[in-house]
Amino acid sequence: MTIPQPDIAAAVVINSGRLLLVLRARPEPGLIWQLPAGKIAAGESPQDAAVRETREETGLDVRAAGLVGSRVHPATGRRIRYVLCSVVAETTHRPCRTEIAGVAWVPFAQLPAFVPDGFHTPVQQHIDKAPA
Repeated sequence: MTIPQPDIAAAVVINSGRLLLVLRARPEPGLIWQLPAGKIAAGESPQDAAVRETREETGLDVRAAGLVGSRVHPATGRRIRYVLCSVVAETTHRPCRTEIAGVAWVPFAQLPAFVPDGFHTPVQQHIDKAPA
């Protein structure tokens, strides 16, 4: 019997024409730079998980604004819940080196170099509508 895997919350954090991405220390297949993300704990909402994971992975305090969409990720087979977040406060926290190798604010025009396969359609549509 297969044990179901918890859903993943991914934070879509946009600020001044840039998208927040993290570089995993141990990338998953097909993923190098990606949105801050992690498992949704039992009893936790996708919004709360996205806020928590963003703080843990980047040091940023963000506020969840709503769900952008969800899907089963084609590379990982995990259900991803995409949560739009806004920056509340930046900190000087350094990410845990065993999990995160880098953090970057990527200008929209440079996103294809970081994420060549692009983003889930509702996420990409939100990026396309955001002010540059």
